[in-house]
Amino acid sequence: MVEVRLVNLTKRFGKVVAVNNVNLTIRDGEFIVLLGPSGCGKTTTLRCIAGLEIPEEGKIYFGDEEVTFLPPKDRNISMVFQSYAVWPHMSVYDNIAFPLKIKKYQENEIKEKVHWAATLLRIDDLLDRYPHQLSGGQRQRVAVARAIVVEPRVLLMDEPLSNLDALLRVLMRSELKKLQKRIKVTTIYVTHDQVEAMTMADRVAVMNEGKIMQVGTPEEIYYKPENLFVAGFIGSPRMNFFDATYTEGFLDAGDFKIKIAEEYKDFLEKYEGKTVTVGIRPENIYVPERAPSDALLYGLEGEVDFVEKLGSDTIVHVKIGNTIILAKIPGSLTVDFGSKLKILLDLKQIHIFDKKTTKAVI
Repeated sequence: MVEVRLVNLTKRFGKVVAVNNVNLTIRDGEFIVLLGPSGCGKTTTLRCIAGLEIPEEGKIYFGDEEVTFLPPKDRNISMVFQSYAVWPHMSVYDNIAFPLKIKKYQENEIKEKVHWAATLLRIDDLLDRYPHQLSGGQRQRVAVARAIVVEPRVLLMDEPLSNLDALLRVLMRSELKKLQKRIKVTTIYVTHDQVEAMTMADRVAVMNEGKIMQVGTPEEIYYKPENLFVAGFIGSPRMNFFDATYTEGFLDAGDFKIKIAEEYKDFLEKYEGKTVTVGIRPENIYVPERAPSDALLYGLEGEVDFVEKLGSDTIVHVKIGNTIILAKIPGSLTVDFGSKLKILLDLKQIHIFDKKTTKAVI
């Protein structure tokens, strides 16, 4: 186990800045997820940590040791890729044992470590099989076992579950998290899947355009997004956004007005007469028959423009003037297309962002 620090890390490919002045500390034994859309720089950051890419600027530390220009083989790291990358001509045992043989471990020690890793991943009964005899989930377990068998200082994972089917991904998420807690290895995990990030991470680093937009626990980035990008990227369905002018305690969106909770007025004093971006999550919008009694509610009425039935939940698209607002309501409620619908916004769950900087005001 070791703390990993990235200091002013920058990586370019020609004129493209893939990683832009990134500063991040991954704590000793922490499971951190680099989360963001395709092309945001998360995999390039991981490859720099692994030594597969050399940054133009900045430094990488493992503990007190600078490893910026150290070859991958000398960093004592292991990496699990999106493609399982298991050798088809080798048995499961030999696949797992391979890095130990490269490091010239004694045969009895190799056997002991292989059985330890295989038992942890629950594939100890598959050691004599070959990859073509395994399911996708089993092959991924082999890849993870091979990665941990050398007991690395840092475990790196690049979208390791993306090739698995939905049910298997759910199972493997819990298995990987429990494994990491058991072996206590510092783990850096890359994904574009926010569900993976929210369910597995101790902390999440949300990235966009080569920069880290916010680092925090899953709860922090969900409930207290620091900027417009994080607010829109985290959550499904995504947060509702609309522009509004703040005037005397009200947010005037043109098609409707929303009253501001008293406790937020001081924060918005300097925005009097100015346009801000307002956000509210669909799950913080209710219909009258299912509204919580302890919420500070404000009612609006619109027309049902579209209905998405998802079983336990229903996503209702409510049109108010030219604005569409999504509300997440219980699936047991019946809502008809084209009908009038009253919705209640929880005023204490509203987010407000500066129109120019996109940073959160509330």
